[in-house]
Amino acid sequence: MSVAGLCELCGRPDVDHGCDRCGQLVCDDHWNEDTGLCVECAAEAGRPDDRRVPEDAPDGVDTYRF
Repeated sequence: MSVAGLCELCGRPDVDHGCDRCGQLVCDDHWNEDTGLCVECAAEAGRPDDRRVPEDAPDGVDTYRF
């Protein structure tokens, strides 16, 4: 998609994309083509879920009690 404006992350004038999540206008350097998101949203979306069971937890245990 071709849009007019400056990249909202670096200020370059050749903006080619709009983030599907936050709507920021970004240049090719700040665009993640695989996700269709700006690099900031792609990084947030790639964060592991904090509610996951720890890798070192024994089988069948999803919480620890102290």
